[in-house]
Amino acid sequence: MIEGQVIISLPESCLLTTDTVMRSYLGAYVAKWQPHPSPLLALCTFLVAEKHAGTRSPWKPYLEILPKAYTCPVCLEPEVVNLLPKPLKARAREQRTHVQEFFTSSRDFFSSLQPLFSEAVENIFSYRALLWAWCTVNTRAVYMKLRRRQGFSAEPDTCALAPYLDLLNHSPDVQVKAAFNEETRCYEIRTVSSCRQHEEVFICYGPHDNQRLLLEYGFVSPRNPHACVYVSEDMLVKYLPSTDKQMNKKISILKDHGFIENLTFGWDGPSWRLLTALKLLCLEASEFTCWKKVLLGEIISDTNEKTSLDIAQKICHYFIEETNAVLQKVSHIKDKDVALVNQLTLVETLRTEELKILQASTELLHNLQTAFT
Repeated sequence: MIEGQVIISLPESCLLTTDTVMRSYLGAYVAKWQPHPSPLLALCTFLVAEKHAGTRSPWKPYLEILPKAYTCPVCLEPEVVNLLPKPLKARAREQRTHVQEFFTSSRDFFSSLQPLFSEAVENIFSYRALLWAWCTVNTRAVYMKLRRRQGFSAEPDTCALAPYLDLLNHSPDVQVKAAFNEETRCYEIRTVSSCRQHEEVFICYGPHDNQRLLLEYGFVSPRNPHACVYVSEDMLVKYLPSTDKQMNKKISILKDHGFIENLTFGWDGPSWRLLTALKLLCLEASEFTCWKKVLLGEIISDTNEKTSLDIAQKICHYFIEETNAVLQKVSHIKDKDVALVNQLTLVETLRTEELKILQASTELLHNLQTAFT
């Protein structure tokens, strides 16, 4: 398969969009409901209703190949979520709250659909059913900007489910172009790199780290070049002297200049942003006026360079110890609770990949520290 060749071309009629919903038996109910439902709610409602229809649904072949359950953090048991890295754990809890609020705010709309069903709508549109539909859209939809139409809320209408196309697996190493072709009226995926005959064809969901992949898609990619370990604000200052009277000012400067988030360890060691933040935090009182130079990447002193590397190494060692402890805990729970094995294996894979990154980082930091001895 040569560069630029079309891998898949899916006709517009095969895409499941809000247009599909509005042409269906649900269309009139969506159009008259106030306040207007979101495009996401319309898609989720359609998926639940069609799944309930079973053999009567023209979408049955597609619905049957969809996962029966998902592994996004919102679907994980609370005790499994507790084993996730701190930043991901917080986002997982936010995700769960979001979906619960989405369900609660949608119940009146579901009740309005009762004339369409002989069974009670609360049994059809349960939290579990909506969670399945939400995960289906969140993990499998492709981006497709649809024309703004009446009957929907102001939220962007950009999701389309693409049967068959969404069977392609993710690889961070491939490059593809995916878009709706206005001329052919098809959603097309084209290669940017070549692929040999009989090899599996992959697509790339984007340059996402493993925490993002797990949060949004429910999987972890081994040897992901974009994988990283995030350093939170409290961890950033954990090993700094509490006697530093300028610490609050330093933190404020980092926040004002966007240097308090996205601080990471990667395969290449601590990121430039992380080291820069640590260099600023490690400035001695006599060096504090040089903080702007630090943010511009200038070296202030050998002492500042060495101190920041030492702190980075301490943070890295802390994460290694924490990760090893969690992996031991995961192994112990797997032996006790067979029902959680699949969920725990996901956490185990994520933590193992992060441990490899941290081990690579501590070695790189050691080499940098050696230069100052």
